[in-house]
Amino acid sequence: RPDIPPDVYYFILDSYGRADLLQDAYGYDNSAFLDGLRERGFYVAECSQANYVRTEISVASSLNMSYLQDLDSSFTPDSIKRRILWDSLEHSAARYNLEALGYKTVAFATGFAWSEWDGADVFYTPPPFSAGMTEFETLFMQTTLARYAQDFGWVDADEIMGQNFRDRTLLVFDSMDDISRMSEPTFAYIHVISPHPPFVFGPNGEPTYPPDFWNEKRQYPASAYAQGYQNQLTFLNKKILEAMDTLISESETPPIIILQGDHGPWLQPKEKRMWILNAYFLPGHADKLYPDISPVNTFRLIFDAYFGGNYDMLPDVSYYSPVPKLYEFSEIKNTCE
Repeated sequence: RPDIPPDVYYFILDSYGRADLLQDAYGYDNSAFLDGLRERGFYVAECSQANYVRTEISVASSLNMSYLQDLDSSFTPDSIKRRILWDSLEHSAARYNLEALGYKTVAFATGFAWSEWDGADVFYTPPPFSAGMTEFETLFMQTTLARYAQDFGWVDADEIMGQNFRDRTLLVFDSMDDISRMSEPTFAYIHVISPHPPFVFGPNGEPTYPPDFWNEKRQYPASAYAQGYQNQLTFLNKKILEAMDTLISESETPPIIILQGDHGPWLQPKEKRMWILNAYFLPGHADKLYPDISPVNTFRLIFDAYFGGNYDMLPDVSYYSPVPKLYEFSEIKNTCE
């Protein structure tokens, strides 16, 4: 263990797709962003695939350094239960190991209770009245008699929801300076609901109105989804590079940083929904990385390289599963070359 252990920053960038997918699906050239990461010392795993296709199973696998099939006997193909899965997100092997090494945990509100580490040592959440209503209150407005208030134009629940998402996203990037200066070694779990919808940012960070991107059934037409996704991606890329400069320059010991999509964008063939951004800042240990490394091996490699761990690398395998049967897995081959 080093004298001053490196801070560990684990960014989950929700639905962030791989460069070849962004090019194929949207004609979006992400090379300037990836080159910016490389210039800062990152390794970009150009052929990386998610291990699973949905956020909760993907991140649970990554944080527990294990395939779900090996993690708990309750994850059977006929099960639709999620309580153990959600518990494994907050009480994971990676978190346990780092806390045992003396790390302080830092986490952020996402708006989705099952994904939040509200029991972290430091939990960032925007002021409760910044936008006036929580997601639950917004849902209440949309599904009860309170809808009359919205129908009469007294309150716009979708605008409030959008502002809540903006507040949470901006809080992440406004907090990088504070976290990087914490005196204790920190493990920051940073789940950003972007470029995933709702689409609340334009390409320069200007507010956009979420309903502008869906139809009367609150579904996303492909063209509107593509526009909203690219808007948020462009803004997110800018904020990420700024954040990396802060974390790298203000850390006494060079930090460990992971930038990882949990799955690819919606409305893509199931194979391509596995194609993710996966980039690592591992000073002194980048030689251990390879183009098709997948998230299940992320913390195995980090514990072995930095902390004297003894985790062998697992085969990199991707599994698709349908809704609601999250654990009914079928393998998706990695054809990237």
